[in-house]
Amino acid sequence: MKKFKYLFFIAPFIFSSCYEDDFGVSPIEEEASVPVIADVTYTSGTANFSKFVSVGNSLTAGYSDGALFIDGQTNSFPNILAQQFALAGGGNFTQPLMKDNLGGLLLGGNQITSNRLILSFTSGSPSPIPVSGTPTTEVSSLLAGPFSNMGVPGAKSYHLAASGYGNVAGVAAGLSNPYFARMASSSSASVIGDAVAQSPTFFSLWIGNNDILGFATSGGVGIDQKGNLNPATYGGNDITDPNVFASVYNSLLTALTANGTTNGIVSNLPSIETIPYFTTVPYNAIPLDAATAAMLNQAFAPYNGGLLQLQGLGAISAAEVSRRTVRFTVGQNPVLILDEDLTNLTIYNPALTNMRQATSTDLLVLTSKTFLGTTVGGNASLINGVSVPLEDKWVLTPEEQATVGTAINAYNTIIAALTQQYGLAFFDANALLKELVNVGVTQNGIKTTGVYATGGGFSLDGVHPSPRGYAIIANGMIDAINLKYGSNLPKVNVGNYKGLYIN
Repeated sequence: MKKFKYLFFIAPFIFSSCYEDDFGVSPIEEEASVPVIADVTYTSGTANFSKFVSVGNSLTAGYSDGALFIDGQTNSFPNILAQQFALAGGGNFTQPLMKDNLGGLLLGGNQITSNRLILSFTSGSPSPIPVSGTPTTEVSSLLAGPFSNMGVPGAKSYHLAASGYGNVAGVAAGLSNPYFARMASSSSASVIGDAVAQSPTFFSLWIGNNDILGFATSGGVGIDQKGNLNPATYGGNDITDPNVFASVYNSLLTALTANGTTNGIVSNLPSIETIPYFTTVPYNAIPLDAATAAMLNQAFAPYNGGLLQLQGLGAISAAEVSRRTVRFTVGQNPVLILDEDLTNLTIYNPALTNMRQATSTDLLVLTSKTFLGTTVGGNASLINGVSVPLEDKWVLTPEEQATVGTAINAYNTIIAALTQQYGLAFFDANALLKELVNVGVTQNGIKTTGVYATGGGFSLDGVHPSPRGYAIIANGMIDAINLKYGSNLPKVNVGNYKGLYIN
């Protein structure tokens, strides 16, 4: 434990008379504030912060603005926690830092991941674009560990226990992870193996986001693998079976607590509606004047008529006809989308595709913002989202959202049960991020929200937090740690952390 001296100011008012001037203030000067020095002793309680290791994915690594870079890693929540742990016996915390603040990765001199995003003001409204420059972080230039931050961008739950997940030779073929390749102790190492080998006295574990996120961010282009217990057969955008997740998560906690003395904190998974990636692009993003609306209604009249005809034949219900009927009006109009959950009518007429206009229950992905309104092959009459329906990858429908929500709920139930079983601290990331989006989080007099680019809570990729967002997360974890272990770690001042990298 360490003692720190803080200054507390007391300002007694000493008056020599009861007279007040017109402003209600005594003309006699107040006595100068007198500093009083108080000792604050920080303690770890029943925890031991001397060797802290953090395990997870991009959220743990400090990924922000679509990339991993030095400043983002410096502002990762584990690094913030480690600085507070140092006040109560915490030791040195090491991170596998990138070589620059551009964020791109090189493999054999060829760039394999994009640079971080910045806001561009050159084309009207600000838009995120990759920062210019050639990155200098070469995957094959291996780092000498071990590293306290074992956050690996892109990692799913079952990847953490996979031997060879950091084999440089497999990166080009997509068989291993380039971020782990830089920091792995050997070509056959596993993330959890390298973490446990450090004999941590305290750990954090936040994993499972990527077991769902790929399906969601791709607009549901993937498979819900519930019932399939073989992750080796999963695609990159597939949802992990809950039983697989439970088995893997249990094995991770077993490994991390094997010495019987290690304490830690685990986090559940936030709901997808809490991130700007799904809340920024409105469903009714198409502005139309009267002439254009009339022209489009005339063009879609045969489609609407075909729906009514098939309703008369009993091939489709009146409710689905209403859902699929395309109508445009003056002002803001819903985006035209494809919906794979609609009845397939192309067996009757190839022109009756599974299209409908979006509703407020549909979530358009952030990347659709720059695609909406573009033309197909330069044909001015073929406009994406208006006369041409958006493909499935651009929107997460209510049915797809339900699939994601079911998986998240299952994972979070598993995490909560295992947290209790292993006697660990629990951070409710789901509740905190919902609060951030729904009402905002106010700390140190600063209100932070989930509004894209301006709210201060999320970075420009719409998925990962900003430095301030990571600081808020770290403060939430500190509360949970203090509650569980009887420590009295102070929270950080979120005003010291940026809400957005501006260059």
